[in-house]
Amino acid sequence: MTLTPRAIRLWAWLHKWSSLVCTLFMLLLCLTGLPLIFHHEIGHLTGTEIEAPTLPADMAQRRASADEVMAAARARYPDRIVQFMGKSDDDDRLWWATLTPTPEPTDDYKSVMVDARTAQVVGEYRVGEGFMDLMFRLHVDLFAGLPGKLFLGFMGLLLLVALVSGVVLYAPFMRKLDFGTVRHDRSARTRWLDLHNLIGIVTLVWCFVVGATGVINTGADLLVKYWQVEHVGELVRPYQGQPLVPASDRAPLQQALQAAQAAAPGKHLYFIAFPGTTFSSPHHTTFFMRGDTPLTAKLMVPVLVDARTARVTAAPEMPWYLDALLLSQPLHFGDYGGLPMKILWALLDIATIVVLGSGLYLWLKKRSPAPSAAREVVHGHAAGQAVDTMR
Repeated sequence: MTLTPRAIRLWAWLHKWSSLVCTLFMLLLCLTGLPLIFHHEIGHLTGTEIEAPTLPADMAQRRASADEVMAAARARYPDRIVQFMGKSDDDDRLWWATLTPTPEPTDDYKSVMVDARTAQVVGEYRVGEGFMDLMFRLHVDLFAGLPGKLFLGFMGLLLLVALVSGVVLYAPFMRKLDFGTVRHDRSARTRWLDLHNLIGIVTLVWCFVVGATGVINTGADLLVKYWQVEHVGELVRPYQGQPLVPASDRAPLQQALQAAQAAAPGKHLYFIAFPGTTFSSPHHTTFFMRGDTPLTAKLMVPVLVDARTARVTAAPEMPWYLDALLLSQPLHFGDYGGLPMKILWALLDIATIVVLGSGLYLWLKKRSPAPSAAREVVHGHAAGQAVDTMR
């Protein structure tokens, strides 16, 4: 379908302003996202990643109970409660535990790692400290919490608009040029315009995937809250009006874990949410189980276990929107295919930085008093002139 000059001008306006508004923030996200792709590898190289100690052969196969692991974490901070606890993704010899003053969501938390064999604390993460924590907070919420996440989500939506409008404009722009042409005999601005369009169209699918998954991730808090109200609320209605089950009245954690494993055959523990926390109810210990394949390892099945009796009360399927969220999170950082996929993600991230930087350069150059080099591109063609105006 051939676009009219008026339609091209409209698409050019959309591309220009959606790009300009989001460019600086997208540059920030690309720059901060680059080290986050390799956060495990950087942790190992810098020594900040906690690793399981070497033990004698007679102790290496032992596994402490979940109760022993939780007791070790609580002994480190007796004035706090264990909010969440789970097995390390990288090493099943380690458990992690998050300790907070109360079950409610808070930024005041401690994160410790416990040896699954000896039930001894082997390390503690310095929460909120270091280069990687700075990169993470800038990338996730700009140190502004939920408002920051939603703002970045809106910037992501503008990026998607810029990508779609860029594709629409690419066809008339390249009408008289072969794909991949970079006119080295023209001005610097024209060369950068060609490179901008070439790299942009090559990285289009990746940018759209990462941008879309990023938008989904920014709504994680709201999606989880909706799930709690609409789905978990129905499941725990029989407990309505009952107070939070105190720690002294709860059944042994290991007994509850075994009940959850029996209710989800073929799956293994991902993490535990204790009563009153974000992912549970005041009356349940919720065990999130997952599969072993690259895909099923990203999808979770919550098993709600009565905190007093250690009996399973429900094991509902996750709603589609939380499945989408769980699948989008690792896809956003390239966590599906190991190191080769991470390297590919990093290269595409760098290419996107070039696209964003060149787009900003082209706009600034367009506003300069020098004659616009883009006029060399179109040779009076109305469609080409409209494309040039977007710069």
